[in-house]
Amino acid sequence: MALTQRDSAARILLAEEKLLQRKMKTWPSGFGVKLEIITPFLGKYRPFMGRCCQTCTPKSWQSSFHKHLPSLGFHNVLQVTEEDTRYRGWLVRRLCYLLAILEWKVDSETPRDLQERIFCSKRVQDVMSLEVPQARGAGSVLSKSPAQWRSEVLSILGQIQSPLSLFILRLCSWALLRLLNHMFLNLLLHKGQLEMVRRAAQTPDVPLVFLSTCKSRLDGLLLPFLLFSQGLGVPRVTWEYQAFTPSLRALLSRLGGVFLPPGAEHAPDGERGVLSRAILTSYVEELLKSRQHLVIFLEEPISGEPRLSAPGGEWLALVLGAVHARAVPDVMLVPVGIAYDVAPSASRGGLSGSAQPLGLWSCLLAVRRALGQEFGCVRMDFAQPFSLQEYTANSLFRQSCSRKSLEQLLLPVILGKSPDLLDWEKSEEWYPGLGAAAELKADERMLVGRLGLHSLSAGVSCSAVMAVAIMSALLLHKHREGVFLSRLMSDFSWLVEETLLRNHDVGFSGQLRDLVLHALSLLRGCVSLHRLSCGDILVAPRETEAAVRELSWHSTALLPVFMCEAVGACAINALLVEMLPFLGPAELPAAVVLSQEELRRKTLVLLQLLPRDVLLLQPCQSVSCYSQEVLDKLIQCGLLVAEETPSERPACDTARRRFSQKLLWKEMEDFNDSDSDYDEDTGKRCFKISQLDNCPDFFLFLCGLLGPLLKTFERAAAFLVESGCPELELEYVEKLQRFLVRKAREDGSFVCANRSLALSSVRTFKELGVLREQPGPAGPILHLSETFSTKGNQERLEKFMGQFTSS
Repeated sequence: MALTQRDSAARILLAEEKLLQRKMKTWPSGFGVKLEIITPFLGKYRPFMGRCCQTCTPKSWQSSFHKHLPSLGFHNVLQVTEEDTRYRGWLVRRLCYLLAILEWKVDSETPRDLQERIFCSKRVQDVMSLEVPQARGAGSVLSKSPAQWRSEVLSILGQIQSPLSLFILRLCSWALLRLLNHMFLNLLLHKGQLEMVRRAAQTPDVPLVFLSTCKSRLDGLLLPFLLFSQGLGVPRVTWEYQAFTPSLRALLSRLGGVFLPPGAEHAPDGERGVLSRAILTSYVEELLKSRQHLVIFLEEPISGEPRLSAPGGEWLALVLGAVHARAVPDVMLVPVGIAYDVAPSASRGGLSGSAQPLGLWSCLLAVRRALGQEFGCVRMDFAQPFSLQEYTANSLFRQSCSRKSLEQLLLPVILGKSPDLLDWEKSEEWYPGLGAAAELKADERMLVGRLGLHSLSAGVSCSAVMAVAIMSALLLHKHREGVFLSRLMSDFSWLVEETLLRNHDVGFSGQLRDLVLHALSLLRGCVSLHRLSCGDILVAPRETEAAVRELSWHSTALLPVFMCEAVGACAINALLVEMLPFLGPAELPAAVVLSQEELRRKTLVLLQLLPRDVLLLQPCQSVSCYSQEVLDKLIQCGLLVAEETPSERPACDTARRRFSQKLLWKEMEDFNDSDSDYDEDTGKRCFKISQLDNCPDFFLFLCGLLGPLLKTFERAAAFLVESGCPELELEYVEKLQRFLVRKAREDGSFVCANRSLALSSVRTFKELGVLREQPGPAGPILHLSETFSTKGNQERLEKFMGQFTSS
């Protein structure tokens, strides 16, 4: 958005800044990877995000992309004028919304004989003839007539989908367009990204599947509306069956919504569950055959962090199964990132989704409330489409069996034993649950998890950072005590440049003062402004629970941008905590010398501890390589400087050694890997924390980004003393949530009082072996493991978790 120009002397951030000339050279390397050399920029170059992975999909990386695409600019979807219609005139300007929507085309529709195709499919017929092993052993199976079978099949199919209603679709699109114009200032998308999607949509007999992040319930309407308006047809959108009342489900299904039938989730081994899975699998195959696009949300809605959702995994497993069954030759996957200034579901303290099903009246009341609020801007980004067939082939080829569980990796470290397995990869098998994924083999289930994590990482990485997120991070992690407006403007500009330098785009443009005031106006419930006699304005964040939680919610968008640096800063903090008893009272942290080997070990420990979907570490990237990237980032951003002794050669010295020492054929019989220069210096390099003026603040800022999750882990360890294990997992989470809230009210750290963080801690503790899970009639039952039933090991666990926090 280009905000109103109020101060002509203010520094222009993006829109009015002249783009630096970009010089690119591409050459093939020995590993088959093409590298791009880009001339350095000063934080003003706007990066083009969304390129797919070169390692997993090298062919897709070359297709559907051209070097002119980044220069196409942006398009505001909500700005519909008479130019978007075939007509002109005074009346057209007043009816342009309606006329434009009437011209939008629905490219592909549901086949008229869909019901007959599904009823006659082999899977459904096998279930009806009791040729499926699960159905044969399900219990008492009564014989049914063909008419009864057809009625049951149509009933389950009606729970999954309904035919599109073009009248309702266009009417709701017109109402949604008017509503969005009242709620948001604009809805931006990059024309170059849209062009990549259009090129992928032109591939014969290959449908598109959009794998999207989820920031609000509105996303399920916003994304299909955008695709419909840009000539990409009406996609089928996956919704959760239990989240809506029957009346709202009926409306959503007429708009293109599809649902997992309750039989496939609640009774997967029963007769109706097996039949529901067969119908669902056949429906997805027929859907993809007719080249209808599908939208799958990979994230848990209204969660405080990126986390793979179980329903998203179910649908992804169905798509993968359709390709393996050769129902379609291939599927093009399109990761999607959505960013709001203020997400409607998370505004004004409403940070948790309601457990009650959403109905029509609830939607109308929500719309009425939304009309009186401001939500700022929206940005939607499409990553480069990639082939599912290509990803599957490369993923199975690269799959490694040398993995260890988190308990095997970190339990010796927690108990004070020597860590010798930190370089191993963590075995995180994300199972989407039962139901549709139950028919997949173990390696196929792992493939679904890897594909979901890869797509979620791509979607989050291509998401733009909004002005409210930058302002929230500054107020929460850098200026908790308050800051002058002039200083806040300077820090806002600095954080924007740091974001752009890390190849992440921002979702705004305009003049600096206007952007800062725009963000503060949207956060007016979280900040207080005081005009001073000197002419400046003091901006102070409120210390209320609702204000802190909302600032924390918005600031999480900065964590993927600074993830490497945040992990490195917390690892440095852990080393400083260990050295604190040995430091004198006058010694500063900047005087402490840090060994590269010790820093790498702490980094590996933290990387193994954090969930992979929080790290957004792609499955094709190893933890060992990522730890080296963390160290490189710390040096690049200036937090670490090399420590040099007078007797050693300077680290920046590039002088060649004597020629006789570099002869490769000299003493060949004694040659081994330790003779290389790299291994000679590994573990011997030392670093110091930089003494520049901005480094301490930047260090605390980075620790604060990961602080809420790590602090929650520490308090979850302290909660073990009060836990009443064994007990149901739901009851355990509720007690942990109340414990976190009580602790937050004692010290004001409301950023930890988050249910999603509590769930992450329980999941991590189960992987660590702290909690043991056993099935129960009312749900999973958690037991405290024998190792951590003693108070001494519980204190060791709490100390281990607390070393990474900055407090």
